Amino acid sequence: MSDIREQVRERYALAATQVGGDAGCCGGGCTPTSEAEIFGAALYDAKDLVDVPLEAQLVSLGCGNPLAVAELREGERVLDLGSGGGIDVLLSAKRVGPTGFAHGVDMTDEMLDLARANAEKAGATNVAFHKGTIEDLPLDDGSVDVVISNCVVNLSPDKSAVLSEVFRVLVPGGRVGISDVVAEDHLTPEQRAERGSYVGCIAGALSRQEYLDGLAAVGFVDTDVTFTHQVADGMHGAVVRARKPQEV
Repeated sequence: MSDIREQVRERYALAATQVGGDAGCCGGGCTPTSEAEIFGAALYDAKDLVDVPLEAQLVSLGCGNPLAVAELREGERVLDLGSGGGIDVLLSAKRVGPTGFAHGVDMTDEMLDLARANAEKAGATNVAFHKGTIEDLPLDDGSVDVVISNCVVNLSPDKSAVLSEVFRVLVPGGRVGISDVVAEDHLTPEQRAERGSYVGCIAGALSRQEYLDGLAAVGFVDTDVTFTHQVADGMHGAVVRARKPQEV
């Protein structure tokens, strides 16, 4: 597990220091027809990016737009797993407004430095970026209303721990809105690995049923995994939704 985590950390540290180029989550790990169309800032509505620093957009390494499904509301507290350069935290902060708050968690110092600089450039005061792993979140129990993530859960070597931690930090009734790469159910882990690397968001992807089972195992209800676009043969960008029950 430590080897995988270090590979991921090195890959994203490099993206942060380069701040540019074609650094997408795919990262050369797969060969889509047009990587720009299925990874990165191109998946956001251009008008939402007007006030987001270019540096945050250039290191947007995601496979979707979790804000499009999270349905954030004024005053909510949001947590972004693997917040990278801060694009989803900054967009969340705008949506929840001054009475809300947006947290980001990332394990890469270079990304944290970049995200904090981007927040300062954007004039965002209702944000905080924390160092930590998504398997052991540095937030209190029941401290956020919504958890979002953009093509990061698939990078974890211990996804059950991630889902357990997400459940823990959510308030009762809190919800999940995640963009991730998800495999079709018929693909074996070996077949997924043939389609791309772990740091390229392919080899570590769960299947649709594995995702649903994992969410249910830690207590989530109203779970749904919907494919949005293909990123490799049998592999898709997907929207993952779930809710923590009011009574736990």
